[in-house]
Amino acid sequence: MAAHIGRRLRKGAATTAVAAAAVAALSASQAPGVAVDDHGRTTASDAQTAPEAGSGEGGATGNSPYYTDLPPLNSPKPTPTESSLGTPVAQGEAEAGIPATVLDAYKKAEAELASSKPGCNLPWELLAAIGKVESGQARGGAVDANGTTITPILGPELDGNGFALIKDTDNGAYDGNSTYDQAVGPMQFIPSTWAWAGRDGNGDGVKDPNNVYDAALAAGHYLCRNGWDLSVADDLDRAILSYNNSQAYLGTVRSWLEYYRKGTHEVPDGTGSVPSSRSDDDSDRAEPTPSPTTPAKTKPTTPATPGSASPEPTPPASTPPTTTPPTTTPPAPTPTDTVDHLVDGGTAKLSARAGDTFAQKISAKAETKDGTAVGKVRVRFTIVGDTDTTFAGGESVATVVTKDSGVAVAPALVAGEKTGDVVVRATVVGRSITGLDYQATVTERVADSVARTTSTALTCAAGGEFAERVELKATYQGAAADNVAVTATVIKGLLDTSENDKGPYFKDADGTAVRTLTGLKTDAQGVVRLPKMYADSSTGIFLLRVTTAGGASRLVWLTVSAADVSPTPSASASPSA
Repeated sequence: MAAHIGRRLRKGAATTAVAAAAVAALSASQAPGVAVDDHGRTTASDAQTAPEAGSGEGGATGNSPYYTDLPPLNSPKPTPTESSLGTPVAQGEAEAGIPATVLDAYKKAEAELASSKPGCNLPWELLAAIGKVESGQARGGAVDANGTTITPILGPELDGNGFALIKDTDNGAYDGNSTYDQAVGPMQFIPSTWAWAGRDGNGDGVKDPNNVYDAALAAGHYLCRNGWDLSVADDLDRAILSYNNSQAYLGTVRSWLEYYRKGTHEVPDGTGSVPSSRSDDDSDRAEPTPSPTTPAKTKPTTPATPGSASPEPTPPASTPPTTTPPTTTPPAPTPTDTVDHLVDGGTAKLSARAGDTFAQKISAKAETKDGTAVGKVRVRFTIVGDTDTTFAGGESVATVVTKDSGVAVAPALVAGEKTGDVVVRATVVGRSITGLDYQATVTERVADSVARTTSTALTCAAGGEFAERVELKATYQGAAADNVAVTATVIKGLLDTSENDKGPYFKDADGTAVRTLTGLKTDAQGVVRLPKMYADSSTGIFLLRVTTAGGASRLVWLTVSAADVSPTPSASASPSA
């Protein structure tokens, strides 16, 4: 969205009329289940504010202003043919063109969400519609080769003066404003929302709201939260309203969504059309004109001639006509209506180490009472209980549509660090039947081998300290075993692995000698480096036993030699004669 510069555009009645006509023309192509009034506006019954909407401060954008331009009445055309190049571009073709890098970002986000949240059914055209009303497709595609906007795109500061009041949450890190927050970037995230919704869409290791790849992927995940299925009209409306909680915003985004669904094409970066009308213009704040109602049909009357008597009214019929109530046919049951129960769709034993992805996926099958498979039914998988295990993408809820076989397969489970049993519950959306519970087990990270990283002998003089610290690497099936628990103990001998009460030792925080260390963990490379070791007055060869979760162990030899006590020559001694 263009930076707020104080000047507000004025639009006349002609613009309002064109806008109303544009919506009316688009209403015929609205997605199934979306009701519109006589002017093509989405009706309130289909566009209620989502109870889960937003981050608590007006959704993704803080309810910042947005572009209100509507699509042209003429339908878009596909990519212009070679023979048409050089000819004037019609308005519909120009509006349907999306800058190449911006379009690529939308499609890449759609592909990633199709993998990580397949039950969401996010269309890239929805990202394009939001990108259009939020920033005019990054100001017509004014981005560099990496997808970062050439100049920052900032909404007005949310100081409560005609806008929401959102005081600074990022110390100006994203918006350069340390007093109030401002919406940032091509998808207009406020900093407090970006802090948890931000994503790295271009793989450069940075989550930048000014980068169209990052912003598009973040918007996709934002719209796909709460288990929403965007192929369902109600969920789609909830998701859009959670982005900016405004009925007018919903209608504008819906209009562009349907427009882009009819066809679009790629245009060079920097050549896209930029909208001109904003929701904070004064004329946009007027209440919409109510829908006209059809007047009751009455018998026309002849106007009275001045000086003449009014015509006598026609008396009503003595007997009202008999009306036969129309015959209504009950609606055919939907696939969801026919589901009687869920059964396991062939899920194998679910077990994974902490931090790993489960090899098997959960599958549930929807059936009728007689066991017939039911396709095209939404099954919601929910991870319940106190656990940090999630589905791929970091979500705890996933909604998946059953195939013709009646089977819905949940996204892959990713084990968290909390070990133990995890319950995943499958339910049928829109049907009150008993859910189906699956149990998955998260086991601790383990290693099957541990070895020193060097072969240097570890020696020390009695009463001194070892020059080299003990360092080991743990592996599991040949790969580095990260975050594995490690214990180190100075033991009495090969046959007696109890803790020794003499010899080398570690120090705790108070400087007290300890000969057993717990709570150690390997790093990302599977390496653990023990603290510095010291020697008491005992000499000889001692054993340090290092063990890992999973039972891998290694003995480390420690040699303590006698201290150097050679006498120094006496100062009073005199040489022999």
